[in-house]
Amino acid sequence: MNNFDRHKPYNELPLLPPKENIGDNPMILKRLVLASRALATVNGNLNRLPNPLMLINTLALQEAKTSTEIENIFTTEDELYKAISDTFKETNINPATKEVLKYREALWAGFNELQQSQKIETKLIKRIFNQIKETTSGYRPPQAQVVIKRGESEFRSGEIIYTPPRGEKLIESLMDNLVDFLNDDEKYPMDPLLKMCVAHYQFEAIHPFQDGNGRTGRILNLLCLFSKGLLAQPVLYMSKFIILNKEDYYYKLGAVTQRNSWESWIEFMLEATEKTSILTNNRINEILAQMESTLEYAKGKIKWYSKEVNEAIFSQPYIKPNLIGAIIGKTSRTTLTKYMNELVINKILTPRKDGVEVFYINEDLIRILEGK
Repeated sequence: MNNFDRHKPYNELPLLPPKENIGDNPMILKRLVLASRALATVNGNLNRLPNPLMLINTLALQEAKTSTEIENIFTTEDELYKAISDTFKETNINPATKEVLKYREALWAGFNELQQSQKIETKLIKRIFNQIKETTSGYRPPQAQVVIKRGESEFRSGEIIYTPPRGEKLIESLMDNLVDFLNDDEKYPMDPLLKMCVAHYQFEAIHPFQDGNGRTGRILNLLCLFSKGLLAQPVLYMSKFIILNKEDYYYKLGAVTQRNSWESWIEFMLEATEKTSILTNNRINEILAQMESTLEYAKGKIKWYSKEVNEAIFSQPYIKPNLIGAIIGKTSRTTLTKYMNELVINKILTPRKDGVEVFYINEDLIRILEGK
């Protein structure tokens, strides 16, 4: 037990690695095997995707939506699907939807940069935060009175439950230690999945930014897995598990701080990885099966329907005619309307009017993404 006081800055936050020998704990090892196996299955399944970036884009959108919901930012699937369709005007996008799209953009920006650098650095973490919050600021300054409060829906709303470290150069020092721990496997030998679990706690405890730490930290989880070769694409839908177990998530974070209780926290994160991997794997399988079924059916009904068109209509739930036109080489509005009507008549897409815009909806893809 340490002398933790939730009302005072936790400047005594220990550096990594943890003093506790996590890797020798039998319960953690059991969880680690299950999580690693499930994660490896997802990674292998990615190779079956005809165009990984297309489908992963839709999965990343679901992760972005759920991650922002953890911080009480809510939008609807309908708003999101319209927002990512290729001709939807940015001025029509509501603020909550913009927050979700910024998360997804930050995830992809971080992923693309990491492909080049192969290392998680503090500048990469800052860039993710900057994209999420549309700011150029860095770590919070030492005078910022940042505290973590209990959620509004819980008992004694507004109660301070944690005060993160605060002081000149302290955050920089803690973050430098964090990225050193992640990148230097010789100095800090630890299973990479365990490193992700430990690093997630440390990042949340440091709380380096004035806002947006939760979303930044959840993106960092995916980038950790990619940087260690455990995930070829940032597809793990981990926020779903966290929001379903939100109370446990915050309780077990606090248990590490207050009682140095690493075991329950590591087990929670490994279970999140395992269950999320199973869910993600099922989604990929369902999408692939539906794509194959739709292609076989449509080719028997529509002479111009092709594998490329099929992939396009599974690239996002709401489709605009010019997306199809670019593939089949038709640009005339009259011709495209005729082709889209064929897709509607054969119940491959469903039209929906929104003002002057007409969207064509892939209801099969929406059903899979929303788990219906």
